[in-house]
Amino acid sequence: MKLLQVIKFAATVCASLAVWAAQAQSYPNKTINLVVPYPAGGPSDFFARKVQPDAAAKLGQTMIVDNIGGAGGSIALSKVINAPADGHTLALGSPMELVLAPMVIQGVKYKAEDFKLVAQFSSTSTILAVRASMNVKSVDDLIALAKKNPDQPLTYGSVGYGSLYHLIGEKFGQVTKAPLLHVPYKGIAPLISDLMGGQIDLAFLPMAGSIPQTILDGKVKGLAVTAKSPHPLFKQFPALAAMPGLESMEFDVWAGVQVHKNTPDDVVTSLNKAFYAALSNPETRKAFEASGNVVSPARNPLELAKLYSSEIDRYRGIARSIDLQPQ
Repeated sequence: MKLLQVIKFAATVCASLAVWAAQAQSYPNKTINLVVPYPAGGPSDFFARKVQPDAAAKLGQTMIVDNIGGAGGSIALSKVINAPADGHTLALGSPMELVLAPMVIQGVKYKAEDFKLVAQFSSTSTILAVRASMNVKSVDDLIALAKKNPDQPLTYGSVGYGSLYHLIGEKFGQVTKAPLLHVPYKGIAPLISDLMGGQIDLAFLPMAGSIPQTILDGKVKGLAVTAKSPHPLFKQFPALAAMPGLESMEFDVWAGVQVHKNTPDDVVTSLNKAFYAALSNPETRKAFEASGNVVSPARNPLELAKLYSSEIDRYRGIARSIDLQPQ
């Protein structure tokens, strides 16, 4: 009798292991949602739609891009963190939504450490751009104009309170002592539309997506990049951090795919391989580089974990430097 019970127990264990193994090998077994924390038309959406076809093909499953804007990207990331940690709901995020939003937006329940970085796509500088009708030709002209009438400060746009573009604008006003008024938007696309239309005066924009062409077409006027040296595609624009007194104006922004921290390691590895395979497509790399981005090197999950930890520390330091407070 005891022998029969042992045999039944062993059979049950074997069956359970077989089911577990089959489930593990079946990832992905349904549609994958790649959640973009901004409306369609911005740089994040550009990244997502460029890598989507190849990543989906590598994984052998349908992948859809889900644009969810608002609250500095935190609405989208909250959806990801509240979904099952099975690798079927992904975030296309940056330090803005991952690190800064939880620091400055009251009610955000997640923190940066709740996510794993699956793949980093690219990084780029931001560019200081003003409305085309503004009568300035340089950063010095802009600062002088801003100080000319402090009772009517120049307006600058960002994709939301606590976003990197908001921090850069605050830092610029702090170090130049130029009075500026922040105007938050739900995404880059409506921000650029208002900048082109003259509803706001200036913005710090990521050198990505359609923004370089918008500058080349003269729809907005570029003045400088937030770097120590000029951008390879826009050598005519000086580097802010190389100017006297503006050495702290060195900022870049990166984008990548994140998942819930409890996502199984084998799923993370599958996603890591799929997205870096997508980034190896010459046409995708060409599109990224043409839009002003530097394509990131392929890194394994362990390397990405170390990188992500260091970036969390870096961006929290930036926020503290301007005493950014939660709202």
